Parts: sequence; C-alpha cells; structure tokens
Amino acid sequence: MSQAVRSPLPPTFFVANTMEIFERLAWYGFFALSSLYMTSPQNQGGLGFSDQERGLLQGMIPFFLYLFPVLTGALADRYGYRKMFLVAYAIMCPSYYLLGQVDSFSGFFIAFMGVAVGAACFKPVVTGTVARTTDDTNRGLGFGIFYMMVNIGGFLGPFVAGYVRAISWDWVFIMSSFWIALNFIPALFFYKEPTDQNSQKGKPLKAVFNDIQEVLGNARFAILFFGTLIILMSYGAKWITGETTLIIYAAWFTGHLIWDKLASSNKGAPWYGQKISLGNKPFVIYLLILSGLWMVYQQIFITLPIYIRDFVDTTDLVLMLANYPDLQQFFAPVDTALLQSELTRLAQEFGAGTLNAKQAYFELVHAKVMVPTTEIGQAFAAISQTPALAAQYAQSWANDYRQVNPEYLIGLNFLSIVLMQLLISRFVERFQALPVLVGGTIILALGTAIGGFAHGAVMGGAMVLTSILVFSIGEMVASPKSQEYVASFAPNDKKAMFMGYYFVSSAIGFLLAGPLSGYLYSEVAKGAERPDLMWFIIGALGLLTAFGLIIFHKFGVTPQAQDEINGDLAQAN
Repeated sequence: MSQAVRSPLPPTFFVANTMEIFERLAWYGFFALSSLYMTSPQNQGGLGFSDQERGLLQGMIPFFLYLFPVLTGALADRYGYRKMFLVAYAIMCPSYYLLGQVDSFSGFFIAFMGVAVGAACFKPVVTGTVARTTDDTNRGLGFGIFYMMVNIGGFLGPFVAGYVRAISWDWVFIMSSFWIALNFIPALFFYKEPTDQNSQKGKPLKAVFNDIQEVLGNARFAILFFGTLIILMSYGAKWITGETTLIIYAAWFTGHLIWDKLASSNKGAPWYGQKISLGNKPFVIYLLILSGLWMVYQQIFITLPIYIRDFVDTTDLVLMLANYPDLQQFFAPVDTALLQSELTRLAQEFGAGTLNAKQAYFELVHAKVMVPTTEIGQAFAAISQTPALAAQYAQSWANDYRQVNPEYLIGLNFLSIVLMQLLISRFVERFQALPVLVGGTIILALGTAIGGFAHGAVMGGAMVLTSILVFSIGEMVASPKSQEYVASFAPNDKKAMFMGYYFVSSAIGFLLAGPLSGYLYSEVAKGAERPDLMWFIIGALGLLTAFGLIIFHKFGVTPQAQDEINGDLAQAN
C-alpha cells in the first residue's frame, strides 16, 4: 500500500500562523514581565502592588481567558473566523495600551480583563483555522509548525519587551498594542475563511450550553462556582476584609445547601429547580488533577521572574559576558542615573531610621543590582555624610553588582521547545500516554525544585538556567501526552467534545497558580526568608499531581468504562 501524498498547506494556514506569532509577541512581551511590573515601585514606573494582589490578578484573569473560548469558539463557527479575528484585535489593541496607563488595582483589573476577552476570541479561531486548513496527510506537520510559531513568539516577545522597558515601562505595553495592531493587515487583506460559513454555521449557543452541562456541570453548579470566585476576587482585591469574607462564604454555601434541599432530582425541571450536579464526573476529576500540572507550570512565568530579581545572584552570567560589553549591556542593563537617585533617597530614609539594610536591598533589586546588606549599610552611612558620593557608589555598584534581566533567562523555556520538542516527541511517542504523562510531570516538578538551589548559589545564574531547562523538558514530555490521554479514554462518539473542554484544566490551573504564588512568595520566600522552601513546596505539589494521575488511572471510572457499564446494564435489563 503506497503512502498517501501529503497535501500542500494553503496560504490561509500561513496567514494564521503569522498572526499567531504577533499575538504571542504581544502576550508574552507583557505576561513574562507582568510580575516585575506589578511589584516594581511606582517611582520606578511600576504599580507597587502586593504579592497577594499580583497573584490574584495572574490567577483570576487568565482563568477567564482559557474558559471563554468555549463560547467564543462557537460564535466564530456561526459568524465567521475573520469577523472574530477583527473583534479580538479591536478589543486587545486598546486593552494592552491601557494596561500601561492605569495605576490602580481596579483599573488594571479592567484593562487586563479586556486583554483576556480579546485573547479568548483569538485562541479558538487560530487553532480552528489550523485544524480546517489541514487534513489527515498534513495535520501533524501543520500543528507542529503552529506549535513552533507559538514558541518563537514566546521567545522573542520577552526579549523585545526587556529591551524597551529600559526606555520606559510604557513602551512594553505600546509594543504589545503595536503587535496586535499589525495583525489587522493580514486579517483584512490576506485571510480567507477556511470553510464556507454559509454552509457550516456550527453549533447554536443553546447546544454549546447543553454540552457544558453534559461535560462540566449544570447551571446551579456554575452559579455556585462563579459566585465563589467573585467572593475570592473581592477579598484578594481588599474590597472586603477576611472576617467579612468568611461571613459571606458561610451565607453563600448555606443558601445553596438550603436551595439544594428544596430542589428536585428531576433533570427535566427548570434550571433553578434542579439540584447542583456535575457533568461527567470522571472527566471533571481528571481535569482537576491535571490542573495541578498547569498550576506548577505557570510558576515559571508568574513567580520565577521576581524570584530571580530578588534572590538569585546572576553575576556568573554577567562575568561570562565581560568580554562582550554590548551584549552585557543588553542582557544586564543598569540605569546609573536611576540608581543614583534611588541611593540618595534610600540613604535619607536610612539615616532617618525609617529603612533598614534588608529593606533597602529589596528596593535596590528593582534597579537591577544585588548588593550585600553589609555594604549597603556602610554606603548609606557615607552618603548621608557626603551626598555627592551617591554618584560614585551608583557607578561602582552598576559595574560590580549588575544582574541579568529575568525575562531573558525565561526565554530559555521557549527556545528549548523550538529546538527540542520534535526530538522529544519522537522519542516518547512509542510509549503509552499515562507513564509518559506521569514521568513528564515528575521531571517538571524536579525542575521547579532545582530552582530553589539557585538562591545563595555561587553560580546562581547557571543553576536557574538548569532549572528552566529541566522544567522545559518535563513540559515537552507531559503537555502533548496530557491531551493524548484524554483521547485514549474519552467515549468514542464524544472524543471531539471532550478534547474541546480539555483546556478547562489550564483555566483551573491558572486560577490556583496565582493565589498560590502570591501566598508562597509573601509568606514563605519573604516572610519566612526561605525562597528555596517555596520552590520545594511547588515541586512537591507537582509530585502530588503525578501521584493523583496514577491513582485516577488505577481506580477512576473513565467515561469510556462508564459507557461500557451502562451498556451492560441496559442489555441486562
């Protein structure tokens, strides 16, 4: 039997992939630096948010970004892919710009939500285009190219953003807005609908909501879940106190318990008359377990950048670039004028007794220098006596204690995927999905734990790069197999529907990752002065996820098995 000839990829495929690169440039140009921006002092152009506020934003908003495509994908199928692309860009372009213009928590929340809504409109359309412009002969190649474009954009975005933030933080958001604006050109002039939209309108929204109830849960469950999110968000934003939160939570769950007692068990009853019900319980359990993988995975973007900034001495990497001054200035820039200004201000506060050396250390890392606390105290004492010495210390510290921008180190994650994903995928494809998924999760957990050893290490930069590389290998092993495992146990007649809801696990992972990052960074890394323990805890959560996957596979009743059981019962009756 001769091998089928591979179909050529149409122009629309390459147009969609081009737009994917620009969208990823915008997203990762912002998101890889978001922790640094939100926690930087306002006098240095940042927002000055607390770690809890940062964690809430980085968990809550991306949660909706990954959840909304369930609806936006259905809208795109009915009203056209080009229209949805244009809607996405019309929302994202101003939202990215506004992110750099607002300075309050509520203002940033609204602008960030705008980015999420726009990205949620974009995601299902670009992947849908790839799916509809490929066939059985070239689909593997098509999605391989697409995944490479994702990581090329992810690699270049932080590099561009890291360069322009040396000018001003505003330019980070201007560049993200610019990348999205560029996408109007291919969408308007080169993109063609991959299918005849008049002949294929997709599912109506009512059918989509019915699918959601069948897979995830009914309307009563959705109300309980999202109401709980709103309460959590209100507490995280400090709109309500902890005591008030507990009272509201108690009233909220008690009310639903009473409502449930009065409701009917009949699924044909109106939604408000039904009891709270999960959809396909085994699948929901799998999504919840898998969310642990994504919860750990997201820490590389929301926790690692500020950990590198605050706790990892990357002098070893700076010294490697000593013979290449231009490269050293690019990867480890220091604004000496800003540093001098900060030294003058901090020395005054130190002299007045309102600031100690440890607090000054965490202020100075924002200026991209990591100075020993013993030297800080001596310098401030001298500057208090002779303010002109601030310029001398600024120049000296810029030379001796400069640090590599964290976003450039994070780029190793994307670069390694571009270079290694194909080789790793070919190696693991011979094995069954679950052992590979578990193994990849363990490797990813190990990578995060290794990051803890970078604190206080002589070669901190090399150690954190090792951590990122091991982490990335775990991602490359686990991520594709996590989807393959769904396909292996989903009911045969519902595989496509189940795959469509797979990314809910990413949404839940984001929802957990943000608050976890905020709490661990505030209470463990800084509060208990154990940044290494923070990474050990995160790694342990990864191992717990791997163990959960093993238990689920051994004892869980998969949807496919449940269908077989139901079929046997029907035959018996």
